[in-house]
Amino acid sequence: MGLGDEGECMAIEVRLDVMLARRKMSLTELSERVGISITNLSLLKTGKVKGIRFSTLEAICRELQCQPGDILEHIPEFV
Repeated sequence: MGLGDEGECMAIEVRLDVMLARRKMSLTELSERVGISITNLSLLKTGKVKGIRFSTLEAICRELQCQPGDILEHIPEFV
């Protein structure tokens, strides 16, 4: 899970690695197809980003032929 502004756990998990594996596509290939740097995609893949633009999410979903929910998952936090 990613970290928020003050180190708290965020309840959104990025599952880009899962979709890449299912589509047998490398991060490099996705980067070339969507026009986003490998560095930025890698940061997204590892959950080290605070947000994602809808246009970026749309491009990734288009190339991976998936839905946003296939890439982003809400993990309920139980206290």
